[in-house]
Amino acid sequence: MSSRYKFIRNLCLPFLLVLTLASCKVPEPSNDPAFGSPPLQETTKAPDKERKVTSTFGILYPMANPFYEMITELVEQAAEPESVKLIVKAPDEINLEQQILMMETMIKQKVDGIAISPIDPVALAPVINKAVSLGIPVICFETDVPASKRLSYIGTDSYHEGYLMGAIIKRYLKGKGMIMVEGGLSESPQQKRRLEGMLQYLKWNTEIQVLEIRFNEGQSDRDLSDLEDMIDEHPHFDAFVSLDLISSSNSILIWKAQGLKRDSLTFGMSPEVKEALLNGQITSVISENEHLWGQWIVQQLLLASEGKNVPSFIDTGIQEVTVADLPLSNIR
Repeated sequence: MSSRYKFIRNLCLPFLLVLTLASCKVPEPSNDPAFGSPPLQETTKAPDKERKVTSTFGILYPMANPFYEMITELVEQAAEPESVKLIVKAPDEINLEQQILMMETMIKQKVDGIAISPIDPVALAPVINKAVSLGIPVICFETDVPASKRLSYIGTDSYHEGYLMGAIIKRYLKGKGMIMVEGGLSESPQQKRRLEGMLQYLKWNTEIQVLEIRFNEGQSDRDLSDLEDMIDEHPHFDAFVSLDLISSSNSILIWKAQGLKRDSLTFGMSPEVKEALLNGQITSVISENEHLWGQWIVQQLLLASEGKNVPSFIDTGIQEVTVADLPLSNIR
């Protein structure tokens, strides 16, 4: 029996069990934003009818993902007291052409402001400049387009994220061992900087060997295949590092299906990652304080749409989160 067949068999069994349990009981909604909300991509949400809409803002993500569903809920919470209408869009998967088209549509709709997590900082710059030239302020979050006329960037220094990841790996492996790495878009400045910071730290401070580095280029199927192949080719690896949301999600599935006990580390605190921390599929995560993104995005858009000065950079900060850092009420 091939390793690929074994993996698919092992992967499907937990899914069938989850579907069976889900049909028996509908979970109660959680007030904890780290657990996220129902999918909201390609949606428009307006305030209550009795409230007068003051502004319409567009929120544009690089892809549909539980992480961005969580961000949408946070943005909605921050927008509600301001009577702001939201137009939230995201391609089903990472697709530059679709994101540009969605941006163009928001410009035609004459929204009062746009917040975007751009896929490609070079390709998005002309579209961002077009929006600003037409009087629509644009802010970037998560990833930046510094060569554009965007008014503000909400995020952090990705090199520092990677450097911190290197220190975390050193602590878990005690300075020695072997790791594998999977990233998203190979040309993404964020991915490059994260990887650069991590590799620099490991080179300067450890004897840890990087067995292999791969990039999924935004394709989940390719990422899953990469992970399977790397595990087969390097069965004695000590830890795995996910640089992006796609590889993080797939590593959780594989760790769950195969019952792997190796350390798995990632970036970005999503509902999925929080559950994986609790269940032992993720060892450590570097968070950019995502629980504050909603209020930062709305505050910046409101200031910009009113013609007020906005900070050109809001540093979200970074911190490591492990299961020990989660509230005791979440640990079951």
